[in-house]
Amino acid sequence: MGSATPSFFRRALIAFTSFKRILKDPGFARAVGLLAKGEGEHALARPAAPAAVPLASAAPDSALLLLGLLQKEGRLVDFLQEDLKGASDQEIGAAARIVHQGCRGVLNAHLKITPVREEPEGSRVTLTPGFDASANRPTGNVVGDPPFQGTLVHRGWRVTGMDLPKTTGGHDLRILAAAEVEL
Repeated sequence: MGSATPSFFRRALIAFTSFKRILKDPGFARAVGLLAKGEGEHALARPAAPAAVPLASAAPDSALLLLGLLQKEGRLVDFLQEDLKGASDQEIGAAARIVHQGCRGVLNAHLKITPVREEPEGSRVTLTPGFDASANRPTGNVVGDPPFQGTLVHRGWRVTGMDLPKTTGGHDLRILAAAEVEL
């Protein structure tokens, strides 16, 4: 309806539809009765939803350092920048094996990664009220409020430790891989 004052005809329509609903719906009749006495809460009197939390920007240094390590050990950026349209599945598979081995080594060397949930995939789980929505993402037919019960499709991953190499002040982290010039 908006915040504008309704016209006479709009108010008449509201009155007629409300009259019919009051006869059918005792809860609605009670709410209208309270509003008429000035005891009910008008929808516009409810406090506004809290303002959205401002987004924080992440420091790019760690991300660039990790991306540089993934490039150095797994040639990840080379692989992702390559045009694979003309490559065969065998060629892509062979390249992916090298990228996987190198990138996995970087993850194992510098990050401690553990599952978010300990239950095996496929087990029935319950998301209780107040569950951590950043760690558990309900999918499918999500209706109403928790508790939600469902099947664990993916255990999730979280970083519980990180040990990235230290850098010197003059190191430009934006250079993921130096250009190579053969002399």
